[in-house]
Amino acid sequence: MTVLDSARLRFEPMQEAHYDGLRRLNSDPLVMRFISGQPETPDDTHAVIARVKARWEALGYAWWSLIERDSGELIGAGCIQHLEHDTSNPHEIGWRLRPDRWGQGYAIEAAERMARFAFDDLEVPLLCAICDPANAASRRVMDKLGMTYRSVETWHGTSVAAYGINRATWTLRHGHGMAT
Repeated sequence: MTVLDSARLRFEPMQEAHYDGLRRLNSDPLVMRFISGQPETPDDTHAVIARVKARWEALGYAWWSLIERDSGELIGAGCIQHLEHDTSNPHEIGWRLRPDRWGQGYAIEAAERMARFAFDDLEVPLLCAICDPANAASRRVMDKLGMTYRSVETWHGTSVAAYGINRATWTLRHGHGMAT
């Protein structure tokens, strides 16, 4: 399982040891407002960890717990996965943060590092992101990442704003992955 690092974050594959931090994150109504619309229960959090661990075993990537280096606290979660967990669908990048860390640049820092992993290590041809159309903060991160708005699409049974960036565009913007 791949551990990643960025300037302020350590990306640890999600595991039971992260339960307390994930519980705090996923039980927060502000965090879940645009994701499921309702906070997770303790059983939900345990089930998510189990599903994510299985995806790590099967695919070699899934959800990371985002650990703030300075405090050692779990402040968010981020992923590279397939849309609707179907390997025939494009890869998806996603993130969520505790509200006390919003507006501090952590989302784009995490997104850039995960995208680099997807393009450089997994060599994915296309990376997508989806969000509730009203989630302006996530849409700004997608824009900063260099993603292009595609349209409103239906994923996970709901209408979402869909964005994408291909590997060539990522490489031109960020200079990773291809020899010059």
